[in-house]
Amino acid sequence: MAALTLTLLALVGVSCSQASDCSYSALLNHLKLDETNSGLQIERPVKNWNTTTEVQLEITLGGILDVNEKLQTVTIHIYVEMHWTNEYLTWNSSEFCGINLLTIPVSMIWVPDIIIQEDASDSTNSQEDPLVSVFPNGTVGIVNRLQLTYICKFNLFRFPFDTQTCNITFSSLNYDDSQLKLVKSTNDSILTKLSGLNMLTEGEWKLVNIKSISYTSLAQRSELVYQISLERKPFLYVVNLILPLLFLLVLDLASFFVSQSSGEKLGFQVTILLSVFVLLLILKDILPSTEESLPLMAIYCVSVFTLVWINVLETMLISPLKDIACCVGEERQHAEVVKVKEQEADNRNESAGVSGTDQPEETNSPLDLPGDGRQLKFIMARTKPGQKTPETKKKSKRIRWVKIFDSVFFVLYFATVVFSQVFLFSLWKFYV
Repeated sequence: MAALTLTLLALVGVSCSQASDCSYSALLNHLKLDETNSGLQIERPVKNWNTTTEVQLEITLGGILDVNEKLQTVTIHIYVEMHWTNEYLTWNSSEFCGINLLTIPVSMIWVPDIIIQEDASDSTNSQEDPLVSVFPNGTVGIVNRLQLTYICKFNLFRFPFDTQTCNITFSSLNYDDSQLKLVKSTNDSILTKLSGLNMLTEGEWKLVNIKSISYTSLAQRSELVYQISLERKPFLYVVNLILPLLFLLVLDLASFFVSQSSGEKLGFQVTILLSVFVLLLILKDILPSTEESLPLMAIYCVSVFTLVWINVLETMLISPLKDIACCVGEERQHAEVVKVKEQEADNRNESAGVSGTDQPEETNSPLDLPGDGRQLKFIMARTKPGQKTPETKKKSKRIRWVKIFDSVFFVLYFATVVFSQVFLFSLWKFYV
């Protein structure tokens, strides 16, 4: 009877011990995870110090929030996931009722000191995971959600048809490559597809590709670089900048068919010039002033502004020439007619004084005109229809030369406009 009692007590003790092994507390005690074990918090988790800790790091893009061309910064929403092996945190899951995952505070164990070299964001925008996941084989995983603002040197030569490639460089702050090595855990094409599926917002940009490169820096630090390529959606800039400039240039060409006699041609061209200047001011607020090479969009705007300015200058020069050509002959003819009329008046006064009062008064018929007959013939000859005087010939010659100059300028201007547009648009399309 006593032996049976002892056997029952032993079975109860074994069952109680097995029940206690199913708790997380038993697993924590087995792993010696408590606040007093500072070694797990400050030491690199390897049993041999020559062993290199390999950190698998990958990022997933969740959104493109902002791209600032003037400040040369990009703001994105990303998830950074890291995995490494802690050789002290291993257990047999069968001994602990099949526990395959343990979640503990991040402050209880060692975590790699990984930084982003291009980071320019406010730390308050980052949400670091307060917990880490531990697996039976010693693998430790952590996921951080970041609103990252990082520095990127833009190449805006093909703006707004540009593609920007920016680097996000991860490296350890204190460990060299013999102690800590960064590697990627997912293929680049798969990572790009996952980021495209998880993308919440893109704005005016589109994700093209994510490429990763790992290497050892000159400071003997292991670095993992993710190159993110973003392509701009140019539709808004085409509607707001390129098409208005093209339409203004067409209107400037059409101004050649506006008559200069009305005085509206010059005012019309000046209005076009001011409109192009307003578009230049809009472009100035978008592009950075520190850009070394002038973007094609700026070259396009400046070329249109220059062409319109040359056309305005030509109008200002050709208008006085036409006025001079038209008026010089008329002024000379008018001066000669006035001179003839003055001579006729003097002759009438002289003949009236010589005749005296004794001669009978003569009545002039409506067909008889007083004055010298030669002067009368001179006036009639000048007013004879179909006959051109030397002044009229000079006037016609001047007008003809002005029209030739205006026509030649229009042909050259039209050819310049067509060539410049074709050249600039070909650069936009084929420049890499």
